[in-house]
Amino acid sequence: MSNDSTSKTLIVATLLCVVCSVVVSWSAVSLKPLQEKNKRLDIKKNLLMAAGLVDSTAQEKVINEAFKSIETKIVDLSTGEYVEDMDVEAYNSVKAAKDPKQNVRIAASNDKAGIKVRAKYKKVYFVKENGQTTMLVLPVHGKGLWSTMYGFLVLTPDTTTVKGLGFYAHGETPGLGGEIDNPNWKKLWKGKKAFDENWNPALRVVKGPAAAGSQSDIDGLSGATLTSNGVTGTVQYWLGENGYGPFLSKWRAGGMN
Repeated sequence: MSNDSTSKTLIVATLLCVVCSVVVSWSAVSLKPLQEKNKRLDIKKNLLMAAGLVDSTAQEKVINEAFKSIETKIVDLSTGEYVEDMDVEAYNSVKAAKDPKQNVRIAASNDKAGIKVRAKYKKVYFVKENGQTTMLVLPVHGKGLWSTMYGFLVLTPDTTTVKGLGFYAHGETPGLGGEIDNPNWKKLWKGKKAFDENWNPALRVVKGPAAAGSQSDIDGLSGATLTSNGVTGTVQYWLGENGYGPFLSKWRAGGMN
């Protein structure tokens, strides 16, 4: 067959496509376990960073060792009770939120986080020291300007004060909304009061600098008003009655310790 024939060209192109497809498919399947492992490790690292237990340079061995101080439980958000008959390691609330059998649709009037639906159950993490809880770590997520922002809000054991905040996944604009990753901005959250005297969520990102002496206001992100509003909505939703509110009330009363 002539090298210039149409048939030969089509055969070669077809064979090349088949070979490339096989290679890409094999790579995707073979690398998926490693990708999943790295994703889980990254979430662990960001949780520990939000709690101030490791820094950004921590490697796998250090991360896994530090994570031994973390106890994980699943909470039914509607009742605030622990769910004892589920596999904690296997449960993924992000996937559950996409399943009509495992999610709850949020009324627009209550949807401060802009997420429309949420999983019925969420993980809660307890930082332990000598058997005592020293911090509560709550996974949170909500809409920013361009993306859903996923992160962790860390509270003192009495739930009144913020110990840390960190986002591990988002698609906000670098240099603007992306400044939610700025360590200096994240430091502003530490020590802020999570609730007012009536246990209503009080944290908010304001426009411009927070007023001197403000207990619950955090400096706004310059040029990123919608991302700032998204962060406010996210933390207020998850601290409220439609988020972790029922659990936190029972925890404060001593019923969940």
